[in-house]
Amino acid sequence: MNIALLSPAGAMHRFTGSFKKAIHYAPLTMTTLAAVITNYIDAQVSIYDETIETIPLNLNVDLILITAITGTAPRAYAFADYYRAKGIKVIIGGVHATLRPLEAKEHCDSVLMGFGEILMPEMLVDLKQGKLKPFYNDKDRKGELQFTRPNRSLLPTGKYITNSSLEASRGCSNACTFCAVNALHTTHVYKKNVKDIVAEIETLNTKNILFVDVNLLADRVFAVDLFKALIPLKKWWYGLSTADVVQDREVFDLMVKSGCKGLLIGFESVTASGLQAMNKYRNDVVNYAELMKKMHGNGISVNGTFCFGTDEDDLDVFDRTVEMVLELKIDLPRYSILTPFPGTPLYEQLSAENRITDTHWAMYDVQHVVYEPKKMSQKQLMDGFVRAWRETYSLGGIARRIARPHLTFPLSIMTNNAYRYYADKLESFPRERMIDNSDVDL
Repeated sequence: MNIALLSPAGAMHRFTGSFKKAIHYAPLTMTTLAAVITNYIDAQVSIYDETIETIPLNLNVDLILITAITGTAPRAYAFADYYRAKGIKVIIGGVHATLRPLEAKEHCDSVLMGFGEILMPEMLVDLKQGKLKPFYNDKDRKGELQFTRPNRSLLPTGKYITNSSLEASRGCSNACTFCAVNALHTTHVYKKNVKDIVAEIETLNTKNILFVDVNLLADRVFAVDLFKALIPLKKWWYGLSTADVVQDREVFDLMVKSGCKGLLIGFESVTASGLQAMNKYRNDVVNYAELMKKMHGNGISVNGTFCFGTDEDDLDVFDRTVEMVLELKIDLPRYSILTPFPGTPLYEQLSAENRITDTHWAMYDVQHVVYEPKKMSQKQLMDGFVRAWRETYSLGGIARRIARPHLTFPLSIMTNNAYRYYADKLESFPRERMIDNSDVDL
């Protein structure tokens, strides 16, 4: 059996989009599912990731699996409709299909709702017997992730910023109102066995590894065990964490000893009222200046994320945020626009208030405005957002933030230059370009 796994991308993040050089990390969904498939059946599996290459329209396969988040759902549906019209069976999974299964089913033969690693074996048996069900739901998932080592050999080398991405846990203990992760897992955290994680890392022939977990500190006991196990490996690792990591001395010290060289931290807002609007209470106890001093003092670079558009944000929020980012010397800042993803409390709130103004999922990429803000117009939100990006990634802004001696300075230069180009291209993706899937022609 020939099976193709597809990961469509939105217009901005397609390989023809906003970056001169791709700075995406190698995805894990497709490589993991590929490994599960070949563990259960004799199959030839191919992977196509639209962040690095074209998805061919002339695929000669028996089955296509497509993964989609909300922002890529319309393009996933376009591909699904196209291949089904050619007589190929199509299955759709991922975050959006799990949250909107009936919608996804209109475009495919079957929907995977939840963890593909759990659902794939049953689906493959049914497929071989010609008894494919319309929906597969992993209602009986356990607290420990089923471990299948991704088949990274199916991905090209040199196309990603790193092929050495891995996952230690899934889910988050926080309950931020805008987060689709919480909509999926409701603050539950699923973890892999630490011994399995170490064994996987030992197979990676590289000094640097990237944890894609949305919050490595979601379970403190697990984080402590993981960091202790990483110390003897002498790797440099990068991951995601909450800002309050500096409040726990034991965890922070272990993190440093285990080789942490970079963290993505969700600052989200420069005001207490903005944080409260997003239910981001963990940040309330954090002094951002002390946080950055401690990070840089221990050789850790920070990818800081900020979100514009809460009901507490006024027209001053953009300038205040940029000034704080420059003052704190955040190594790689990223800005987003508050986006009401389906299934989140934010979506329910804005729907109830009739404030959602665009229901085309392709616009739900956190870089476009799809609702009516409270203290500014949609245009003012978009203009302030673009201005913040460009001021932060001006040559002077970059120099002010990263002009310090540190081991990862070359990487910092590369990623800042990539985001400088990205900032300049923001207005090149109006709605008509975002929703255009005419290249997938039925």
